[in-house]
Amino acid sequence: MNNIEIVIENFNERRYVEHGTSLAEIVRQSHDQFMELTGGKPILGALVNNRIQTLQYRIYNPRTIEFFDLSHRQGKRLFQNSLGFMMYKAVKDTYPDAHLIFDHSLLNGTYCRIEGIDTDHATVRDNITRRMSQLQQQDLPFNSKVMLKEDALKLISKEDIPETYRLLESLKQLYIEMQFLDGTVHKLSSRTVPSTGCLTGWTLDLFEDGYLLNMPEPEINYHFDRADKLFNIFQEHHGWVKLLRIPTITDLNTIIKAGGGNRLVQVAEALHEKKYAEIAEQIHQLSDHVRLILIAGPSSSGKTTSCRRLTVQLNVLGHDVKQISLDDYFVSRDRTPKLPNGEYDFESIDALDIPLLNDHLTRLFNDEEVAIPTFDFIKGDPYFSGKTLSLKPKKLLIVEGIHALNPKLTAQIPESMKFKMYVSALTQVAIDDQNIIHSSDNRLIRRIVRDNSFRGWNAHETLKRWDNVQAGERKHIYPYQENADVMFNSALFYELAMLKTYAEPLLKQVPENCKEYAEACRLLNFIELIEPIDPKFIPPTSIMREFLGGSSFEY
Repeated sequence: MNNIEIVIENFNERRYVEHGTSLAEIVRQSHDQFMELTGGKPILGALVNNRIQTLQYRIYNPRTIEFFDLSHRQGKRLFQNSLGFMMYKAVKDTYPDAHLIFDHSLLNGTYCRIEGIDTDHATVRDNITRRMSQLQQQDLPFNSKVMLKEDALKLISKEDIPETYRLLESLKQLYIEMQFLDGTVHKLSSRTVPSTGCLTGWTLDLFEDGYLLNMPEPEINYHFDRADKLFNIFQEHHGWVKLLRIPTITDLNTIIKAGGGNRLVQVAEALHEKKYAEIAEQIHQLSDHVRLILIAGPSSSGKTTSCRRLTVQLNVLGHDVKQISLDDYFVSRDRTPKLPNGEYDFESIDALDIPLLNDHLTRLFNDEEVAIPTFDFIKGDPYFSGKTLSLKPKKLLIVEGIHALNPKLTAQIPESMKFKMYVSALTQVAIDDQNIIHSSDNRLIRRIVRDNSFRGWNAHETLKRWDNVQAGERKHIYPYQENADVMFNSALFYELAMLKTYAEPLLKQVPENCKEYAEACRLLNFIELIEPIDPKFIPPTSIMREFLGGSSFEY
């Protein structure tokens, strides 16, 4: 018997399996072990030699395998894509002439619209929910098949999804992997879970003029039930991409190939400048009582450049603006809170000297001069170098950082004196109508490029840290985002086409023998679809310069 050695990393166990054994068979053989490991959650897929595979995958050579469930980063991606496919089929089954469009992520789910239906939204929601529940209960298998591109195009041409057809038509490969569910074909941006029976705990809710397809197990303890401000920013950006006729990668590529990349950069940058000017005017109108501008946002959202460009616009309106860095208000290492694993929790708001910050802010707004600390990151202690700060009457102060919108940070400052701004890169250009590009992926690509440009890190090092970065964002930033007086979308329509030139070679250097290889491959899957834009078109004041270098601002 031709047995093959495998290593199951979940159990740190070596074992031998028969030639051609599927991952699903291995899961069945170790059912009790996996149930104990996951607490009863189903296994959704596996990393095989650090490549994402479905449970259909068969073993023909020695392999290292890590199985994952919904708690794993890749498990969430597979679940979300499969859930979207199940909804797509439910819409086709229930309303054959309708067209489902996934617009963007929101709260714990994905906001979507259904075009071509005159029935009221509540009835549509109820009918689609009923059909999705039926599909789930039938426990239908998801399947995939690698086929000639021309055969895939013939299948897709019958499905009335022209954006997907255009995307496949533009691909350069000879063979394409397609996904199937009970006779319905589609092209997903990732692999799928084993069957519809794994898709439990979801809900489909009414939201504005569309629907919110929610994932189970929300990752964020939101302090609000809706995200109206965030949604409105997404909708504004959606209107822009429709106006410019670039809702999908294929549309973006068409413009770039026709030589329109420079013009696209100019329009996107002009829209940013217009928004900064509008926000500055809004602050100006409130300047009889507003003196403290608080700017928060997740990693790589462009907060620093936003501070600089907003300052320029406020200068135009006659305001003198100063800035305090929260980095200088870290407490000493012996006072820094720790994570359960014993590591320092620098993301915690309690890692900052909040009493000292509030004392300084109060004194500054009372027209006093204060000695500002400087934090020594090598020694892990603050010190005073003689740096002082004072504010003339009516002078504005900007404080920027991940905790800026947390009321605890500036608790001693009257709310009437504060203006709160939330910055994030909310991607709107999609792969096609059913496959979005997540904003977190956009920010991750930005960070990979910036870490390499300014810290000398490779993509592997950035990817290794990303889970902890996102955990901090979910805990310390997102719960307070709706506290903002204004939200600014720092995403630029062209940026993935420009970042591609830098990010693609970095991602290709991630070694296959590390866990982050799977994530690098996933990012490459959609980056490789995009035509590049020459970085020489990017102006020195652009948010992109915060990640590339060459900015006219000092950081």
